[in-house]
Amino acid sequence: MSKLTKATLSPDTQAMLDCLQLAVNKTLERKRRLGQYVVQWDGKEPFAIGEDAPEELKPVLSDSASSSEVPPS
Repeated sequence: MSKLTKATLSPDTQAMLDCLQLAVNKTLERKRRLGQYVVQWDGKEPFAIGEDAPEELKPVLSDSASSSEVPPS
């Protein structure tokens, strides 16, 4: 197997990447403040984060993680 190396980006490419990352971060923060869910990709399948996320897209928690959760009051 070949080793992956981080490519050196040109200044223009780095500026575009920085701009895209900033736009995504602002959008995710806006959706969080509005109480909207977001869909992300884990490399295998999509999953949703947020209280109003569809059940079929919510990540499955392991038994140890779900037992430590505090039930809503």
